[in-house]
Amino acid sequence: MPKDPRIKKVLLIGSGPIIIGQAAEFDYAGAQACQSLREEGIEVVLINSNPATIMTDLEMADRVYVEPLSVEFVERIIARERPDGLVATLGGQTGLNLATQVAEAGILERYNVRLLGTPLRAIRQAEDREEFRNLMRAIGEPVPESWIITDESQLGDPIASQIWPLIVRPAYTLGGTGGGIAYNVDELYAITKRGLALSMRHQVMIERYLSGWKEVEYEVMRDANDTAITVCNMENFDPMGVHTGDSIVVAPSQTLSDKEYQMLRTASLKIIRSLGIEGGCNVQLSLDPNSFAYFVIEVNPRVSRSSALASKATGYTIARVSAKIAIGMHLDEIQNAVTRKTLACFEPALDYCVLKIPRWPFDKFVGADRTITTQMKATGEVMSIDRAFEPALMKAIRSLEVGVYGLANKTAHRLSDVELEDAIRIPNDERLWAIAEAFRRGMMVEEINALSNIDPWFLRKIQGLVKLETRLKLSGSTIAQLADKLENAEENTPSIETLEQEYSRVVALLREAKRAGFADRTIAEFAGVPEMRFRRLRKALGIIPVYKMVDTCAAEFEAATPYYYSCYDKEDE
Repeated sequence: MPKDPRIKKVLLIGSGPIIIGQAAEFDYAGAQACQSLREEGIEVVLINSNPATIMTDLEMADRVYVEPLSVEFVERIIARERPDGLVATLGGQTGLNLATQVAEAGILERYNVRLLGTPLRAIRQAEDREEFRNLMRAIGEPVPESWIITDESQLGDPIASQIWPLIVRPAYTLGGTGGGIAYNVDELYAITKRGLALSMRHQVMIERYLSGWKEVEYEVMRDANDTAITVCNMENFDPMGVHTGDSIVVAPSQTLSDKEYQMLRTASLKIIRSLGIEGGCNVQLSLDPNSFAYFVIEVNPRVSRSSALASKATGYTIARVSAKIAIGMHLDEIQNAVTRKTLACFEPALDYCVLKIPRWPFDKFVGADRTITTQMKATGEVMSIDRAFEPALMKAIRSLEVGVYGLANKTAHRLSDVELEDAIRIPNDERLWAIAEAFRRGMMVEEINALSNIDPWFLRKIQGLVKLETRLKLSGSTIAQLADKLENAEENTPSIETLEQEYSRVVALLREAKRAGFADRTIAEFAGVPEMRFRRLRKALGIIPVYKMVDTCAAEFEAATPYYYSCYDKEDE
């Protein structure tokens, strides 16, 4: 159906200030939602306590309130503006919690304001740990052994089970706040006490920690007509135990078989339909690497941090579409903003690899604990796109802006073998470089997998990059020789074609290195020549980037507003 004609003014709750563990992806979603609603002629009233975001620019909404995000202030704004509806699912967990509190306080009913999009019942079922667990069991979806705790005195059953370690998941918190992994009774009491204090409902779920299992996410979209699609699936580089916001994430999944992919996709669609969510949501699942067993971990009944990544990765703007669904539109009525020919009910197709690496603030908080667990510590993230995992990884590393341009950082080579094993075993912000250093020292994929539980497919890719790095170092003097000959070339010296034939082996190596994502700076360092001299050599050899298209449909339809990424391939789109 077209948009609901009764909805003329909408209140949108923003995500509040950017703090450690929350990053800024929710500002992207909120800004997209404001634009999407105004496209449909809806008057947008925005409340957000954060003035340092584009969302609170005056031209973003019709009325902007930079006020505390509290029930009292939301009621004042509702009384003054008299909106027809409230959108709860586009301001992160902050917006979702506040909208829930406003609804439960009877404010929406008092002022005749409708909760748009995902209904309150669905939000409660997804966010309340006990209701969610019961629903999953009712629809036949597996969940780990778990206990719902509302008071520390109830810890007797999980302790008596002798299932260690246990993971604590507070209800209604963002970024894993208040949660953690308990390896003994003392840790369980400490984490549970903290989680209960931070949970809006004073409720935590304690469940079996699925150590070594893969973590997979599906971004799913559904409208009121029960049309549901998966926008994107993502796989965590790190196994269970690391918050997905603190993990390296790759899209689409790289290590799942088609059977595993379809099994988890079917489960995700079944879950969003059973909850009755209208708009975008994020389904998190855990998969046993040694069988087809899986568990449902949780569902975010809102646009999440991963939604921003999925939107940019696919070109399918989840927040934009969710906002239109909230005002009554169906997926088969919403135009794809990139192709302008297809509709939002078409699932995006990815013919490339997207990789995300978190950005942590440890360079500013040098004394902080660098271990990463279930409570998120990142303040942002970088995203890269390329044809394959390896070049996407190398691009993302350079984008971090931490003074590192490849798989060697400033500290890993100083570690002893024992320290290196600890750096691989215990998740931390520098584990990627520790793994690369372990391969330089001759460790095998199987050894690193045993220490980290990271899938061997990812480890083999890193091992391949380290082997290529070694070949570049061994060929450094030859690369320098070729660069010098080109730099000092005169009219009677061999042409570039002749030089390319003479140094065919090293030229092929350079092409391979650039396809794999090695930076000019890194290769120049291996060769001992200035970066600009190597760059002139590369260009003279015709090793230049081409540009590929992100169009949501893998070139099946013509795109009106695509965007592009560079890679060292043959065909330029």
